[in-house]
Amino acid sequence: MSRMARMSRMARMRSSITGCVALFIAVVSVRASPGQDTLTARDVASLRAVGSAIISPDGRFIAFTRLVPRDPYGTDDDFEDGGAWTELHVLDVGSRKEKPFITGPVNVGSVDWTPDGSGISFLAKRGDDEHRCLYVIPVDGGEARNVLSHDTDVTAYSWSPDGRRVAFLATEKKPKDKKKMADKGFNQEVYEEQLDFVRVWIAAVDSTDKPSGDDPRMLELEGAASELHWSPAGDQLVVALAPTPLIDDHYMKRKVHVVDVESGESLARFDNPGKLGAVEWSPDGRHVAMISGADINDPAEGRLLVGPAEGGALRDLLPNLEAHVGAIAWQDADTIMYVADVGVTTTLAKVSVDGREKKTLVEPGGFVLSSLSLTRDGTAAAGVGSTAAHPAEVCYMKHQDPAPKRITDSNPWLREKRLANQEIISFKARDGLELEGILIRPLDEAPGARYPLILYVHGGPEAHESNGWKTNYSRPGQVAAARGFAVFHPNYRGSTGRGVAFSKISQGDEAGAEFDDLVDAVRHLVDIGLVDEKKVGITGGSYGGYATAWGATAQSKHFAAAVMFVGISNAVSKKGTTDIPNEDYLVHVNYHLWDDKWDFALQRSPIYHVTSARTPLLILHGKNDPRVHPGQSMELYRHMKTLGQTPVRLVWYPGEGHGNRRAASRLDYNLRMMRWMEHYLKGPGGQPPPMEIDYGFEKEKKGDDAEDAGDE
Repeated sequence: MSRMARMSRMARMRSSITGCVALFIAVVSVRASPGQDTLTARDVASLRAVGSAIISPDGRFIAFTRLVPRDPYGTDDDFEDGGAWTELHVLDVGSRKEKPFITGPVNVGSVDWTPDGSGISFLAKRGDDEHRCLYVIPVDGGEARNVLSHDTDVTAYSWSPDGRRVAFLATEKKPKDKKKMADKGFNQEVYEEQLDFVRVWIAAVDSTDKPSGDDPRMLELEGAASELHWSPAGDQLVVALAPTPLIDDHYMKRKVHVVDVESGESLARFDNPGKLGAVEWSPDGRHVAMISGADINDPAEGRLLVGPAEGGALRDLLPNLEAHVGAIAWQDADTIMYVADVGVTTTLAKVSVDGREKKTLVEPGGFVLSSLSLTRDGTAAAGVGSTAAHPAEVCYMKHQDPAPKRITDSNPWLREKRLANQEIISFKARDGLELEGILIRPLDEAPGARYPLILYVHGGPEAHESNGWKTNYSRPGQVAAARGFAVFHPNYRGSTGRGVAFSKISQGDEAGAEFDDLVDAVRHLVDIGLVDEKKVGITGGSYGGYATAWGATAQSKHFAAAVMFVGISNAVSKKGTTDIPNEDYLVHVNYHLWDDKWDFALQRSPIYHVTSARTPLLILHGKNDPRVHPGQSMELYRHMKTLGQTPVRLVWYPGEGHGNRRAASRLDYNLRMMRWMEHYLKGPGGQPPPMEIDYGFEKEKKGDDAEDAGDE
């Protein structure tokens, strides 16, 4: 399904499985023997990563957020399950020294600099706050001040150039009578009609003391707002508006408007042709740049478009780019810098506003960059980037030396770990199409030996794999490599990073040639002598879960184990239960069921091929998933269980949606995935391993008690 727009962070933990015997039988322990030098499930659960990085206008500092996962192994008083905390840190560019600003059990978001560069602004819910508020903290230290509160959560904001006003996004307050009725039990839900529209508000802000006290003014704009930016002249806003707050409309129907700040009138509307990404004013306010789809059927935003601020036609500055633009920033009024995904790598480049002058600043390779922030004069930049050796960190770039330099180290203990080699692999599909992917080789690989393989299939299908950090709770990566597996991440047809045509090539042919590419990837790794073809596992989430279910049924003969996450099993019922039916139609399948496609959709459903299933299948799904209804997992499980011809297990994660957010469910997922693969690809196989997981808490407690006794 649709890719997620931001990098998530993982968490740090040390340890592993103590013996080979434990890998093949019943229960997997998380705790490692002393001196463990390879990456483990516990390490993965403790990995920290940088989420965003914004350079100050003068280039002296970089404000950045760091995701710090909650530790399931903390004391009962310390641990409360949930998502990672998001901290605010500031880095002095000159000294490279990092200073924590807002840390601990906090969630800081939307970090920016005040227009004069003296303070750092952010959104958070702190202390007695009922809702998410706007705070400012001085760069030279001091307490963060609440400069804007509202009746509901502030979800985004933009400073006026003089710093005296702020435009922000928030919903309207619910009427008291509705809350009273809900408290009495009248809490029925009218599906997709009880919508909270996100509105644009203008508020005066006294950034040196407290909120001004003036009530914010709501602009009367039609639609649900996003992508809010104040113009350099201070009299206009650029806003993206969708007809409704529904996620389907957010993906497919957002249009960019230029709005008068005082009257709230829409002065211009850009007809961006498809999905919408970042939107930015030029420094002189004459142009608006945006990342957009090429047309309504383009699976992903990735074209760099520019139009005059007064409205008019948008111009594609890179019309033949066989890549996808992921981040943009104006270097000056005539030049846009951008980061683009090029296959499994990224590049940093710039282009003139008329599209005539283009220059590559950093050739593809090295860091995989995911963001870009420039100083006011455009001579220095900050970004977020990862490599095969580490998760996302702050990168720094200068005009004289644009190659990204890593300047943070969120996981210094990673240097003590031995990591397997990671490389780019190219191969040909059966129809001759050139494809590529990322291979993590088995750690301590022996020449001439063949190894079990875990094929990890990305979602989308318009996501793609880059040659950066590849290990998290749902990606086996270095944990699997340390246990003697090869892991391959293919960019099958329909992936992004290779231009619009390539990303559209699989539309209307779901589970067709795109999934044949996966079998061809396995065949290539077998042919080069690395993989044992009888010991191949497949896993992935969302559309990758669909591929996994297809591999366990229609293509079962190729796979000896499968782990399906939030995946599709019935292409008919999926189309009637997802929250993105319009996006699915426009950029994935290009048909409606009633277009005489009922039989076609059924035949492209794993449940249709369930009698061919011989692959032991572990199914995992969030019970609150709106994207791929949990019933998709239940259907496949029930049919396979009823047939009884191959092992199957279904695990629900209460409270989780389209992917696991909480620390406990992430750790559980990682352990179950690895145990399933080891049981069927390296172990005895047969009946499934026991359903219980030994998380290692008792061993942890005994270890702590022993340390305490030693201290005494």
